[in-house]
Amino acid sequence: MEAPGFWEDRAGAAPLLQQRRSLEKRLATLNRLREDADELAAWQELVAEGESDQEVVEFLERLQAELHQLELQLKLSGPDDDKSALVAVHPGAGGTESQDWAEMLLRMYLRWAEQHGFEAELLDRLEGEEAGIKSATFAVRGDYAYGYLNGESGVHRLVRISPFDAASRRHTSFASVFVYPEVDDEVEIEINSADLRVDTYRASGAGGQHVNKTESAVRFTHLPTGIVVACQNERSQHKNRATAMKILRSRLYDLEISKRKEEAAAKEDKKKEIAWGSQIRSYVLHPYRMVKDHRTNVEVGDADRVLDGGLDPFLESWLEQQMGDGQSESQSSD
Repeated sequence: MEAPGFWEDRAGAAPLLQQRRSLEKRLATLNRLREDADELAAWQELVAEGESDQEVVEFLERLQAELHQLELQLKLSGPDDDKSALVAVHPGAGGTESQDWAEMLLRMYLRWAEQHGFEAELLDRLEGEEAGIKSATFAVRGDYAYGYLNGESGVHRLVRISPFDAASRRHTSFASVFVYPEVDDEVEIEINSADLRVDTYRASGAGGQHVNKTESAVRFTHLPTGIVVACQNERSQHKNRATAMKILRSRLYDLEISKRKEEAAAKEDKKKEIAWGSQIRSYVLHPYRMVKDHRTNVEVGDADRVLDGGLDPFLESWLEQQMGDGQSESQSSD
């Protein structure tokens, strides 16, 4: 960073600065753990002498939490894991049932972000006719947001007694979740204006008379890839254009990274028909209550807690699985 001209190249400096911030945070955690290790010996002597109190318990709990946090950060070693995330939620076939399920998923992720101190911003939301949503896109901003949420891409299945069925029958609903890294302004993604179809329309939902009476909402269609993004969060069409362009750049960046890693086929597998047999996780509310991840086989009996943002068992088990797969590939290549 002391090299001549380093700060003049913003595009080249940004990744290194981000990497430096990430390493500094890990180093700070390691230094705290070294200090705790010295203190731990003293606490062990007190415990051996039968002097155990609440202060000892609190110290050990804090030490365990810091070790756990460091372990998670070490697992988040992908090139984009430390970035913020863009998350899109779409209902599957099934009308109101699936649209209501998509809204439940949207709330679940927003609650998770709130509980973990991330900044969440709803960028676009299209309401369903009777209930729920037809689509929603939101940003989760903070260190490692994409690393934590990357594994949530896929189809999510809900089984419950339908609140929309007068006969109170059991229904199965599907919704898809796609997660992309939010790219920095310094990342160069060329978008030809001739490849874009731009539509403006009146925003729906809350936002005041100005939002609802002017065509402030913006929708971009990238013709070469078929990617469609929209934003209606801001009062100004200019701001919505800027946000929609940022989402599009993130989507195109994610597509390019997938091609480079020869993961295009895997990405397409995630975009299979949003229906039976392609789900990554099932949420069962009747006849019993359980949430099961079909990739890691992790099960949680408290479905209400999961739907209120309690996703950590699934996120962490997926990260552990990815870390194990990476080590296996490395050993096989050796």
